Amino acid sequence: MAGLLNFGSLILGLIALTIPVVNFIQYKKQINKNRGVLSFISTSSCAVSLCFQILYCYYLVEIEDWSALMDITGAMAFVAMLLLIITIILNTINLIVFRDRTINDR
Repeated sequence: MAGLLNFGSLILGLIALTIPVVNFIQYKKQINKNRGVLSFISTSSCAVSLCFQILYCYYLVEIEDWSALMDITGAMAFVAMLLLIITIILNTINLIVFRDRTINDR
């Protein structure tokens, strides 16, 4: 069960990073009115991914696997911070670019 938390966290983290990139790649194509929804899904995927990592740490505390907890805490904190910062930056860039495009199209 704990392995699924890590797998789910990885998949949701990749979704959180992929959605804004795909959204930006499709910039030249037709106007998509769901840009805000896609940005929300990306941010939500990032949040759930981080939640899964917290639950995994809680699981390690519950089974009292202190060595595993000490091994992963530093890397997990770094990767979680990196995921959050990159997701925020990508979604902010997308919202700024598409806000300007929407204003210019009116």
